[in-house]
Amino acid sequence: MNYIVIIPAVVLVVLLILLIRLLRKPIKFIFKLLINTVLGFIALFLINFFGSSFGISIPFNLLDAVIIGFLGVPGVIFLLIYCNFLK
Repeated sequence: MNYIVIIPAVVLVVLLILLIRLLRKPIKFIFKLLINTVLGFIALFLINFFGSSFGISIPFNLLDAVIIGFLGVPGVIFLLIYCNFLK
């Protein structure tokens, strides 16, 4: 048998498994953050699109984008209440 090919292949598979186990939680966090961001911006678009006929809107700036990006739909609800009812 040709052990020169088998040993590096086994080492590569073991390292790949360790890398996947190490990066599992950060990848889940990034994926969850991405889902929250997309859902938040969809909710922001819908509120600004349909709410404009009722006088309800959320002005869009950098701080609002950061809040929506991290919190998602709850961030949109917070900004909706803050911008339209508390200000």
